[in-house]
Amino acid sequence: MAGTNPDRGVSVSTVLGRRLGGELLRMREACGLRQAAAAEALTASVAKVAKMERGLVPMRDPDVRALCHLYGEHDEEAISRLLELAKTDRGRRKAKGWWNQYPELGSLIEYVALEDIARGVRTWQGSMVPGLLQTPAYAHALAVGNAYWEDPEEIERFVAAKMARQGRLSDSAPLELWAVVGEGALRQLVGGREVMREQLTHLVDVSELPNVKLQVVPFLAGSHPGLSSTFSIVTFADAGAMDVVYAETTSSILWLESQADALRHDRTFDRIVRNGLVPQDSIALIKEIRREL
Repeated sequence: MAGTNPDRGVSVSTVLGRRLGGELLRMREACGLRQAAAAEALTASVAKVAKMERGLVPMRDPDVRALCHLYGEHDEEAISRLLELAKTDRGRRKAKGWWNQYPELGSLIEYVALEDIARGVRTWQGSMVPGLLQTPAYAHALAVGNAYWEDPEEIERFVAAKMARQGRLSDSAPLELWAVVGEGALRQLVGGREVMREQLTHLVDVSELPNVKLQVVPFLAGSHPGLSSTFSIVTFADAGAMDVVYAETTSSILWLESQADALRHDRTFDRIVRNGLVPQDSIALIKEIRREL
């Protein structure tokens, strides 16, 4: 997904662009200004301001800073956060990553592209092992069970793309992954006993990476905030500064891009974590489940 010149051509909305535009829109409305005032400050058209607020075009640093000052925001830390968001979005729009070779990823492409430039991901999965921690056999069994593809070659390419994602856990600037998994995900016999034994062994092994934190929420935890949802919080700077939340259902992809949504899910994730076992006990439970198989 590539950005275009703000004043001409087809524009493309991106997750980070919408997050930045939404922040600026909120600031503008809070001080009671119309888009015409923003356009005048930038010596631009109202149409361009509208595109900026909808995340349709990349934003230049001088424009971000000018709008912050117009809206009464002079705190350098807050402005720097928005400038970093604008920079990250520009980089995302220019990226021509490996994921574009895999149309089988479908709506996952935008998530994978963001994961590739993210600093960290916190993910809660109650019923399956997170994609970044799946073995090829487990990922293949999930894809077959999903019954989305009829062509075996498409399944193989989808699995290959999932495995390529995992390179982020061991590259030169590895992704910080904090994965919280429900006990049910570890006991569901995806692909059969041999596949699950291999998958559980892989979880034990990957948990030893310094950038991976793995916790399990046991059945004994009872009711907790994660029972009705699964989600991932993607972080591009300091936690909370410019997070976006990704949630997936059987029929749709949902991006929650506002700071309020990010903070809400951050608190929910913390509450889920409090219901989970500490990493050492989590690994002990994984090994116990593996022995039972």
